Amino acid sequence: MSGTVPGARVPATERERIERAAMEAVRAFTDAMDRMHGTLRGDMDMNATDLAALRMLIVREQRGEVVTPHQLAEHLAITTASTTKLLDRLTADGYLERRPHPTDRRARVVAITDAARGDFYRHMGERMRRMREAMTVYSDEELRAVISFLEDMEVALATPEWGPTSA
Repeated sequence: MSGTVPGARVPATERERIERAAMEAVRAFTDAMDRMHGTLRGDMDMNATDLAALRMLIVREQRGEVVTPHQLAEHLAITTASTTKLLDRLTADGYLERRPHPTDRRARVVAITDAARGDFYRHMGERMRRMREAMTVYSDEELRAVISFLEDMEVALATPEWGPTSA
């Protein structure tokens, strides 16, 4: 996992070595997630954008949040025209439904269907079981640290202003 990148600066301190190892672990984890999503796309016979939409809807549902078509478009970084096509396709395939917004009578929300949720979890079940099993060796305190770290990484990556980097 810790290969040398040509031209990369060698860490000078223990802290820099740990930070580099953490970044390498994040890269390896995201690579594993990419491979898992690729397999899941094949299992569910979906394209990457459709699967990303379902994942987003499931995550937001777990948080108790509703999702508007505009929020879905922003999350997926696609146009409103592409969003309409995606919503039409996933609705026709039985993966999602459009519903009235719970507090704004003028708006609509997008929700995953029970059948789609079941299909998603049927395909994800074994993967989720293996991830839970991998966590068993860590203490509650260690898992809390992992949660905090990953939440901080999510915030860092969600920042839209990329600009020049100093890394």
